[in-house]
Amino acid sequence: MLRKLIILTVFLAIPLMPVFVQESFANEQEEYSEEWESPEFVYPAADSPAGENAALKTYYEDEQGKKPHAKTADDYVAIYNSLEPANFSYMHGIDPDQYYDIKDTTWAPYPLLRLNSYIYFKKEAIEPGYYLITPREHKGKWYMLFKQNGKVVHIIPVYQRDTVPEGFYDTHLPKPKLTPSQKVHMGFLSFLGKFDSTKRRDPVQSYMEINDLENYFVSIIIYYGPRKYHTIFRTIRL
Repeated sequence: MLRKLIILTVFLAIPLMPVFVQESFANEQEEYSEEWESPEFVYPAADSPAGENAALKTYYEDEQGKKPHAKTADDYVAIYNSLEPANFSYMHGIDPDQYYDIKDTTWAPYPLLRLNSYIYFKKEAIEPGYYLITPREHKGKWYMLFKQNGKVVHIIPVYQRDTVPEGFYDTHLPKPKLTPSQKVHMGFLSFLGKFDSTKRRDPVQSYMEINDLENYFVSIIIYYGPRKYHTIFRTIRL
């Protein structure tokens, strides 16, 4: 009796096997597609092409960090005229502190500037091209170093140095959109990394704002770690 029951069960299950196999194959394909989907990046609304200019600010804060006051064209003229060109240079164009900035990272953490046309600071002309911008202190004053191929080619004074607002990088830097399986994988790697003393540290976060101002002035603000650095240029030579 038991043998007949087993034979009958197998006989009834045979027509259902193709459907079961087809559903299993479809589920497997879906999981495979989800696992290997390339990560996409989501930009905040303020950084989208439509809101790009709206995100650029041209104001400064008072000593208490409150009540922002809009700068006027006269303010920028006075700031530009008060800045003095750098009176020093680096031997062979090498920034000696760069080694300490990149020794724990895979890539240079400095913001990358792409110029499509000339900009000017006093008698110094910065030609179109790609530059890594590095804030650096020299004898109590701050400067922006423009680097190409690892060499310092321009040294521009900074007129203002502020603290980066809390949470700024979280809202302005793009974040990768990961699938559920990728999130689990990255979480597992992060967990293992806590026990690995040779794991590279996270690079310094950085960001850059560029804004065209009145009277042919251009403002460049570099966010680097906990500080941001302001400087100013002209689009035509005086």
